[in-house]
Amino acid sequence: MSIWGRWTRYRRAQRARMDEFRARDLGFDERASRAAYGEPPASPDAPPEPDLLTTTLPLGVGSSDGTAGSPPSGAPTDASGPTAGSHGPGAADHGPSGTGSGKRGKGGRRDFGQSGTPFNRQSPFYIGFVGAVGVLTAYGVVQAVGRLGTVITLLVISFFLTLALNPLVEALARRNLRRGWAVTIVFLGVLAVFALVGWVVIPPVADQASELATNAPRLFDNLLANPWVQDVDHRYQLVQRIQEEVNKRVADGNLWAVVFGGVLDAGKVIATGVFSVLTVLVLTLYFLASLPAVKQAAYALVPASRRPRTVSLAEEVMRRVGSYAIGQVAVAAINAFFAWIMMSLIGLQFAAVLAVLVGFLGLIPMIGATLGATVVAIVAFFDEPKKALIVIIYFIVYQQIENYAVMPRIMQRTVAVPGAVTVVAALAGGALLGILGALLAIPFAAGALLLYEEVLVPRQRRH
Repeated sequence: MSIWGRWTRYRRAQRARMDEFRARDLGFDERASRAAYGEPPASPDAPPEPDLLTTTLPLGVGSSDGTAGSPPSGAPTDASGPTAGSHGPGAADHGPSGTGSGKRGKGGRRDFGQSGTPFNRQSPFYIGFVGAVGVLTAYGVVQAVGRLGTVITLLVISFFLTLALNPLVEALARRNLRRGWAVTIVFLGVLAVFALVGWVVIPPVADQASELATNAPRLFDNLLANPWVQDVDHRYQLVQRIQEEVNKRVADGNLWAVVFGGVLDAGKVIATGVFSVLTVLVLTLYFLASLPAVKQAAYALVPASRRPRTVSLAEEVMRRVGSYAIGQVAVAAINAFFAWIMMSLIGLQFAAVLAVLVGFLGLIPMIGATLGATVVAIVAFFDEPKKALIVIIYFIVYQQIENYAVMPRIMQRTVAVPGAVTVVAALAGGALLGILGALLAIPFAAGALLLYEEVLVPRQRRH
């Protein structure tokens, strides 16, 4: 059958149903309507049915004896009971049909007529309208999430830091310390760590930058005095071409606009970074202080029959995520400390700054330690090739000690994430949120693995 034939048959069926509805419910055929609803045929001498408006609204005017006045002329009255405003013993009796006159009783329910036919959910118009509304809703949600991407990222980071610091807060609370004081101590400790890192990194970097600016002319002269540079300049007139290009750029008025715009962009990036850090710290503080109340409010949304198991799984997931984060920070801190000792012993420049860099790179799963070792080896090679060899040997030996001695002892209370899952989670997180996504992917993969083992696998076994 063609599409037009199907549509014609559908419209004929709709017309037949509407004709039936008109005849049965709208009174065009009273006998058919009563027969359809199982009512006896109407008696010729039966009193007229009460008017819905006059029996619902107090249209009468009360008299001195406490009874209501009669309804307006022409309004039908109920012959089977008292008047609309009567206070007699039968005032609340609505009769078996539920349409009796008088005020509504405490347990009574007035019948306002039969309901019509429901919407035809098989109608193409209904399906198309609902589908269009769903598409528009999904599009609006996607647009809102896209515009709130930065806010959502800050919330995720704050919540992750909250789960990482919450075990420390609970450890202090178990020693008869109020949660408010425990949160204050832990948060002050976090601020002290940030201050220590800034004190270690910022002064050497500032001193070296000032020294570089002061010695830049001398370093440039030494570079030009290099025999290899002089040979290249003699063959290709490299210095002359560079000077001509610099003079052309300086004479061009767009240079200063580009430089000024670059300075503004750099300032904007710095201001945005500072604001984001402060926002994360404030949100982390609020989440730490109100975490029990937030968890109770979330658990209250779960049905009571499933609440105990949901609470148990959620608490275990949060415990493992927090333990994993603390363990990863501890491993990275140990790596940075021993790397600083090694670099100080061999006399490598910027030992403290490189140690902090090794610690931050150590937070990246799988490849963080290798990246830190590579950076230190490159810096040591430009200082002295012998130092680079020592750095490479040290990191190879330390990596074996960390993998077989340090990591198992620190991570023994957290979930063991398989290597393949770790790699896939790190790649997916890095593709979504960069380095931050790679950092957050592993603990979330650990929580998902717990749900897989405790929820999905047992359910499949029962079936």
